[in-house]
Amino acid sequence: MSGFVPSTLAPENWPFSLECLPQPAYMVGGAVRDAMLGRSREYLDLDFVIPSDAVKVARTIAHRYQAGFVLLDPVRRIARVVFPQATADFAQQEGDSLETDLHRRDFTVNAIAYNPHTQEIIDPLNGCADLQAGVLRMIAKANLKDDPLRLLRGYRQAAQLGFTIEPATQAAIRDLASHLCQVAAERVRVEMGYLLASPQGHTWMAIAENDGLLKQFFPNTTAKSFHKLAVVDEVADLLAKHWPQLGVELQGYVRETVKTTWLGIAKLACLVHPDPSVAEIELQKLTYSRAEIRAVTTALKLFPQLKTANTQREQYFVFQEAGMVFAAIAVLALVQDTLVEAMSGDNRLSVYSPLITRYLNPDDLVAHPTQLVSGKNLMIALDIPPSPLVGELLTEIAIARIEGKVTTTEAAIAFARQLLKG
Repeated sequence: MSGFVPSTLAPENWPFSLECLPQPAYMVGGAVRDAMLGRSREYLDLDFVIPSDAVKVARTIAHRYQAGFVLLDPVRRIARVVFPQATADFAQQEGDSLETDLHRRDFTVNAIAYNPHTQEIIDPLNGCADLQAGVLRMIAKANLKDDPLRLLRGYRQAAQLGFTIEPATQAAIRDLASHLCQVAAERVRVEMGYLLASPQGHTWMAIAENDGLLKQFFPNTTAKSFHKLAVVDEVADLLAKHWPQLGVELQGYVRETVKTTWLGIAKLACLVHPDPSVAEIELQKLTYSRAEIRAVTTALKLFPQLKTANTQREQYFVFQEAGMVFAAIAVLALVQDTLVEAMSGDNRLSVYSPLITRYLNPDDLVAHPTQLVSGKNLMIALDIPPSPLVGELLTEIAIARIEGKVTTTEAAIAFARQLLKG
């Protein structure tokens, strides 16, 4: 394997020309590893090590291709060039040789270099052998201690690659687990995001918890939390099979700017305290966004109500509060039924089928009410000032419409007038 150079590494697939790179220059890290595993990426993420003038090289390339330029680390001299479908990071070589640089990395599979000028693979730490064996092996315990995020990253990469962690490496991670609290919360959150998005994530999160990595960030997790996590993917598959539209929604992002999926929200809800107000504090400490925190706390609050919302009025209020979080709420409700009531797949679904059908029908007035009359028109017609009362009247009109009591604007205003008198 060490002599084989995958075509995906070839410079003709880069967003810039090889002639822009000085000699020597080396591609390193995840792009090399993934290419050698045959893992394709839609978005290219390239890392280069350059013996000198790395920032200058990056700046020159950015200028030539009118690409974005970001100075990531002025001390270690690392810069990023951002292209439409790729990013390329350029780092100054650490130490006086490439080998010294590679010996400072986290795992052997991430310490394989490729020289694009000579088409040569450089593998002083036998990373190619570990790639073939599907094993994550540390280069040195001190390297993990230097940046404790690498401790959690090992589990994330094992999940993404389908690898195992070599026993001595896992023992070292266990030994160093307390050092993870030195890492900025947002860096931990990013790794957790990858784990939550990975189909193997729940397995490795449970192992990470056993090895002492997660308790400091998720103090309220229990064995049951990880049991729930394992069921989330199974439930999501079941929902997607019966309602493909819901399956698509679960893979959608909370916001374009917040790359957590709705399925990720359901998983996050399994790791935090079941009380929404306690969960909110936990997630704030981990620097989750307001949108993510609101989604998790809404899901925790509402999922028990899905089973008990029998009347149209009750369902209306659940849908009003749930909004876009509904898909995650449905997952949590089904997970709960799976674990608590040990119901079979189709029996579980039959309980929630009417609500899911309503949610997926854009014309359903219980799940997606439209106004017969606006608040402004109501105030004019009834000669009442702006107040919470207006909102209460609009809610009662919406429910009356659902129940077939009013169907026109005139009837809605008359109904509201009657309520005021009553």
